[in-house]
Amino acid sequence: MKEEVIDLISETLDIDKDELDNDTDLARDLNVESIDLVDLVTAFEDKYHFEIPDQELKNLQTVGDIVKYVEKRQK
Repeated sequence: MKEEVIDLISETLDIDKDELDNDTDLARDLNVESIDLVDLVTAFEDKYHFEIPDQELKNLQTVGDIVKYVEKRQK
């Protein structure tokens, strides 16, 4: 699952996969802005067929947070 998440983040944000690990912070390390976050959320919703509520976004700050969230929603 981690590799799938990293691949999707890399493709959506046009970032080298080597820059991404569990501790990578989207805002601090990648300078992800709100428009980028919308694109990322849309990509995850399309790929995994679930909706990410706006109130959940504050909990998705790192790659690891996203991996855990997707794994939890897939069960």
